[in-house]
Amino acid sequence: MQKIVYKPIGIIHSSYKQREGVPIQGALSRNSKGKVEVFPEYKAGLKDLGEFSHIILLYHFHLAKGYSLLSKPFLENEKHGIFAIRAPKRPNPIGFSVVKLEKVIGNVLHVSEVDIVDGTMLLDIKPYVSKFDVRTGTKDGWLTEKLKGAKEHKADDRYSP
Repeated sequence: MQKIVYKPIGIIHSSYKQREGVPIQGALSRNSKGKVEVFPEYKAGLKDLGEFSHIILLYHFHLAKGYSLLSKPFLENEKHGIFAIRAPKRPNPIGFSVVKLEKVIGNVLHVSEVDIVDGTMLLDIKPYVSKFDVRTGTKDGWLTEKLKGAKEHKADDRYSP
C-alpha cells in the first residue's frame, strides 16, 4: 500500500492548551476565538477567502495516541464505532471543524466558533458553501435525542493518553 504524507500549511492558535476544556463542537461555542496562521509560502492561496462567512479547517490531531474502533463519545457513556463519532483517537487522526471567519489579515485568519487545541497543525482550508455543505432530510443517528436542547459542552479527559 502506498504511504501518504502531508505537509502542514499552517498552525492553529487558540486559548485551549490541552484537550480537556475544549468545546466539543464550535457551533455550540460561538464566542470561542482563535487564529489560523497560514505559512507565508501559502499566503497567495488565501486570495478571496475573506468573502466567505465560514471555512472548513482540516487538521492533524497531534495529541491523539493510538486509536480504538469502539469509543465513548462526549455526549454519552455508551460505546459507538469510531466512524459514527467525532473522537480524535482514529486510525488516521484527521480532524475537521467549521469555523466562522471573522477577518483575514495578511496570512492570519481570525476565527470564532473554535474547538481546536492550540498548536494544532493545519492540513487544508476549504470554503464553507451552504449550497454544497447543507443537506435537507438528514438523520443524526444515535445523536438525535442527545442534540435536543444541546448547549455548550467541554471535553473531559476520556481521550488523554
